[in-house]
Amino acid sequence: MTVAAGGVFRVAPLSRETTSSLICRIAGRYGLEATALRSCWKWRSHQPRHDGGGARADAEVLLNTAGRQLLAGLCGVEEGVLGRALPSWGREDARLPAGDGGEPVAAWRIGGAVAGPVAFGCRLCTARRTGAAGRAVLYAPRWDRVCVRHGRWLLDADADQPHEYVDVRRLPEVGAAQRRWAGVARRAVRAGAEPERVFALAQAVVARWWEQALHWEREKVWPRRLHQVAGGDAGGDLEWWRIVGRDAVVFPEVVAVADALLDPGMGELVWVDSGAGQPRVLSVDGLFCRRLGERVGREWLGPLAAADHGGPLIAWMGSVIRLRRGAGGPPGYDNDPWWLRREHQPVTMAGQLRVLGKEKRAPGSGTMWRASVPAEQRAQISSLVDGAQEQLIQLRGAQTGSSVDVSQHLLHILSHSADLIEKALQHTVVAAVNAGVPPQDVARWAKLPPGPLADALKAYQGAGD
Repeated sequence: MTVAAGGVFRVAPLSRETTSSLICRIAGRYGLEATALRSCWKWRSHQPRHDGGGARADAEVLLNTAGRQLLAGLCGVEEGVLGRALPSWGREDARLPAGDGGEPVAAWRIGGAVAGPVAFGCRLCTARRTGAAGRAVLYAPRWDRVCVRHGRWLLDADADQPHEYVDVRRLPEVGAAQRRWAGVARRAVRAGAEPERVFALAQAVVARWWEQALHWEREKVWPRRLHQVAGGDAGGDLEWWRIVGRDAVVFPEVVAVADALLDPGMGELVWVDSGAGQPRVLSVDGLFCRRLGERVGREWLGPLAAADHGGPLIAWMGSVIRLRRGAGGPPGYDNDPWWLRREHQPVTMAGQLRVLGKEKRAPGSGTMWRASVPAEQRAQISSLVDGAQEQLIQLRGAQTGSSVDVSQHLLHILSHSADLIEKALQHTVVAAVNAGVPPQDVARWAKLPPGPLADALKAYQGAGD
């Protein structure tokens, strides 16, 4: 190909652009399909694709030395400039051996595994900077997704869905939150915490609230924002928009929670709620959660947040308490307030859309659990189970001390855990029967003893005979 011998046009990279995106833009500048331009390299792997067969927008390209020299020639930009602009530039890969004889070689990767989250760029900004309309894909952390100039929240590029952004022009609080984050990040550094970890924990806390908010009658802010980003009305496909719009809708609260968790005064409230020198079980009406609700503009949220025993917020509080008591043990996740457990990490937009798509495509999807059981009911079951787990974790090393103290502590925690499990069992039984599972099977699997719940199942079964 004559283009490979040297570039005719200069195509400058965008800051933090993926190498794959730059190759596509170069191809467009020459009036070529990206596939044709990519034939200039010898490929060591196949292009990543979605389950449906479509090419992934977050696919990334790693190049060997000769491959990087070729790309520099094609776009007419010095390698040093490309190295500063492209996060994947110079990254190593086992499929790119050093002894390649000077042949340009490339390998496909997933962008998120190379240099962090990948998002679509704003097309309007791309056109203004490059003089050419077209798509660009950039590495962008989730606290830097607002194009303030054009009022767009830039979406993750790893999901199989058609939108590159959602419109937040009518939500000035979203752009304001992005500006506020810069100060929160500096505060995190001064406190000796990594801003990325602080943000991840705050996002996990708020994402969990987002799932629970379906049955929060007093929640009015998020529904309004969701309808705005959906173009005025999300009602036609509410579940889909709840997935796609979540990160933009909750972003102001994520920044507010991160700011609150870094506040030493808030940490002091956690210590007071725990009984300080006289340990006690955290109350649902504690000062910390009440104040946290106020800081996110929801004075009524405190008791709901405090009752979520299995969530990341209570785990953070537990770490703060253990550090203050000096009972954290050796360094590790158990006494690291910013450690985000795997089970607390929110499911990404791509992950949620894959599940939603499989449920819609599955034959007889009415029998699928997620399709048959309302989201708020599933969230309540998960919250009860997580709460019981969190309570039981507190029993580690609890059998030390006087008989009275140990007995009181063990029995209180065990009793509370048993109550949560009992409620989770009841909710699951109801959900299973409503989902169409035969009541006799539900009763057998749950090993229900004679009682009101078993009698109700028998009556339900008898009514259907």
